[in-house]
Amino acid sequence: MLYFTRWKALGIILTALVVCLCAVPNFFPESQVKTWPGWAQRRLVLGLDLQGGSYLLLEVDSNYVKKEKLDQIRDDARRVLRDAKIGYTGLNARNDAVEVRISRDTDLPTALSKLRELSQPLGGLLGSSGQRSLEVSDAGGGLIRLTVPQAAITERIRQTIEQSIQIVERRVNQLGTVEPVIQRQGTDRILVQVPGLQDPTRLKELLGKTAKMEFRMVDTSVPPDQAQQGRVPPDSELLMSASTPKIPYVVKKQVLVSGGDLTDAQPGFDQRTGEPIVSFRFNTSGARKFAQATTENVGQPFAIILDNEVISAPVIREPITGGQGQISGSFTVQSANDLAILLRAGALPAPLTVIEERTVGPGLGQDSIEKGELAAYVGSILVIVFMLITYRLFGVFANIAVAVNVAMIFGLLSLLNATLTLPGIAGIVLTVGIAVDSNVLIYERIREELRGGRNAISAIDAGFKRALATILDSNITTFIAAAVLFYIGTGPVRGFAVTLGIGIITTVFTAFTLTRLIVAWWVWWKRPQKTVPI
Repeated sequence: MLYFTRWKALGIILTALVVCLCAVPNFFPESQVKTWPGWAQRRLVLGLDLQGGSYLLLEVDSNYVKKEKLDQIRDDARRVLRDAKIGYTGLNARNDAVEVRISRDTDLPTALSKLRELSQPLGGLLGSSGQRSLEVSDAGGGLIRLTVPQAAITERIRQTIEQSIQIVERRVNQLGTVEPVIQRQGTDRILVQVPGLQDPTRLKELLGKTAKMEFRMVDTSVPPDQAQQGRVPPDSELLMSASTPKIPYVVKKQVLVSGGDLTDAQPGFDQRTGEPIVSFRFNTSGARKFAQATTENVGQPFAIILDNEVISAPVIREPITGGQGQISGSFTVQSANDLAILLRAGALPAPLTVIEERTVGPGLGQDSIEKGELAAYVGSILVIVFMLITYRLFGVFANIAVAVNVAMIFGLLSLLNATLTLPGIAGIVLTVGIAVDSNVLIYERIREELRGGRNAISAIDAGFKRALATILDSNITTFIAAAVLFYIGTGPVRGFAVTLGIGIITTVFTAFTLTRLIVAWWVWWKRPQKTVPI
């Protein structure tokens, strides 16, 4: 156990040195580190509780998701029945079901068969249990009921959350923030933490908008004042402008082009008026539909609608066949930039509501850093003093190994670009105790071997060898606990689990390689026979 080849010793020293050097960028200003090569710019990112920032907890509108699901089923049922040339009446959504009454009794079996084709097995574990996305039943009297089970609603909410997380992440990243934390919490909530962002107002505005953009024609057959009195054609609806004062528009329900056909959107300035605008570009399908719509409606106004509000309603002067255009509507520079961000990131599948908001100031974050540093210093000094008093020279060896251990933790965290939080600092302090505990087990075992009559070198060798199983058992069980915390925990809990897990790995490395190497060098130098300074 005490014999090291030259190459093995060199490998241990180089491994520890390289990992420790990875922590060096954290001791230099960020502006200076940015001038270094890319591979040398990896450093720790301070979490929300250390550098301040904004914390938002968003909730998906479950009722909206359910309504969208029912509307989709209603449209699918209408399409299926029309394709099968089956007459029906009273197709509408009610509660958790869609109901339709078949006109002729002879068409009822065919209608049931066709509508049951809309039902699909639910994915994942639910699919293996035989649950389906839709239950189609004969309610009697020619009435067919299409019921959405709760499992299908839950699955749809899960898909909505996953899609929303991706869109929220794209929107937040457009702000230029560093290392935002965006993750699912519970069944219908999204946690957003943006370190360094002190004013969450703009963030809430970006995340609170669904950004569902549509291009539709303005219905000029009915004046807006008559529409406000309830005289709206069945294929049109009354919408208000996004600007103040509110202006009413009668807009046709048919969507010419949707925001899903956009490939890019950029803020800019109109060359003629100098006002801020948003330039957009369609994909091939969107460009074709937009060209056809503008060609057929020259001289007519069309509405650009965002979240059921009319941003602009220009008149089509000539066909727009290039697949690109611009939106103007009394924008400021920031509002034009925000709209471009929303359009580039895509529309949310459902509205998000802010149910919890916290802002951590940089002063509070600095106070957390100072208290964390104080706790780390006091704890480390007490451990160092204890090891020196109890184990003398071997305590010095243990303290050197613990110092390298802590440096390696910071090096690995920097290499991973990990976010350091206050619980993470607690995990590092705890790791110091775990690292010392490993050395205590080894040294106490050496003392037992010396009391048993072994000579110095044999006792040291046996101490390392026989303490190995105990140390591995204790560290493996702790590592399993850290892994469980990481996978089921959120936010600060995961930060604690990461530092604790990495600390356990470095502890095992330093206890059984570095400490043993230092002791082996001492044994080679002193050649002790009877006494050991322990």
